[in-house]
Amino acid sequence: MNEKTLFEAYKLGSLTLSNRMVMAPLTRNRAGAGFVPSELAATYYSQRASAGLLISEATQISQQGQGYQDTPGIYTQAQIDGWRKVTEAVHAKGGHIFLQLWHVGRVSHTDLQANGAAPVAPSAIRPATKVFVNNSFVDVSEPRALEIGELAGIVNDFRQAASNAMAAGFDGVEIHGANGYLLDQFLKDGANVRTDAYGGSVENRARLLLEVTSAVVSEVGAERTGIRLSPVSPANGVSSTAPQAQFDYLVEQLNALGLVYLHVVEGATGGPREVAPFDFSALRQRFNNTYIANNGYDLNLATTTLIEDKADLIAFGRPFIANPDLVERFKTDAALSALDPTTLYGGGAAGYTDYPTLTEGAQHHH
Repeated sequence: MNEKTLFEAYKLGSLTLSNRMVMAPLTRNRAGAGFVPSELAATYYSQRASAGLLISEATQISQQGQGYQDTPGIYTQAQIDGWRKVTEAVHAKGGHIFLQLWHVGRVSHTDLQANGAAPVAPSAIRPATKVFVNNSFVDVSEPRALEIGELAGIVNDFRQAASNAMAAGFDGVEIHGANGYLLDQFLKDGANVRTDAYGGSVENRARLLLEVTSAVVSEVGAERTGIRLSPVSPANGVSSTAPQAQFDYLVEQLNALGLVYLHVVEGATGGPREVAPFDFSALRQRFNNTYIANNGYDLNLATTTLIEDKADLIAFGRPFIANPDLVERFKTDAALSALDPTTLYGGGAAGYTDYPTLTEGAQHHH
């Protein structure tokens, strides 16, 4: 096991990744008209294609699934065509990329919904969280509880989005089951107080996520389907009284579906790793395929985690924003560039595609 490093090739399903570094999904709010990825997006992702695997920013499967301004979709032909430019640019650099499939559920605003409708949720509980809409962060709108008859349509939207992602040339898809968005809302009893087949028990609260996953697997194949979970993250106002039982059961079911990877936010999203008692190794033990660890990893923690066989791949988020050549910087133990927080969300090339690589930085100093 000691030979295992971040920089060796790794087999993920039928893909051979050039290293064990994954670029985590990062919302950047730069889609153009029609929620089509901008031309800049192809540059941005291709600049980072030296990562073993890129996971796209979260991408809504429908208008209903959108919660923030200028996030890309995967439900129109124009969006498919826009994403095809991204996948072609990444593949031209020898990279691999999965599309993250997103439905925000209650983390939305009436201004983004068709006819100003209320955002949808497992239960009509409004979280204390904000969304980026009309160029500012505002409180989410009051949601309405989904009727049981609407759920099959949402499952089908995920299935169709996965099909669309394949048409756009992606190597696979990642179902977004994390960070307090729709599927996570169903999982967590703080957000889900339903009394029908989709609420109450551990099994019932996992039902929608498992139906979505089954549909996506049947559409694109298990070897092209991953999932992201965040068992104890309080992101977007979700909470759970017994997360271990919920996620142990869920991962057993996901393992039975043969998913290619399990991508886990360990701790609070973008925050402390120690946020609530949880045994992440119990999830890895229940999952036969690739385990991707995420949250606050640096080079040392990543290397130790791989040597101790606590994960197969390590996902890095924010370090990839300011360091397109993060793989090379880690290889040479070079200093990392700091990101500019003012250009994280929205805007154009500044703070998006203009962060220099090490060699570009050296050229500027001559």
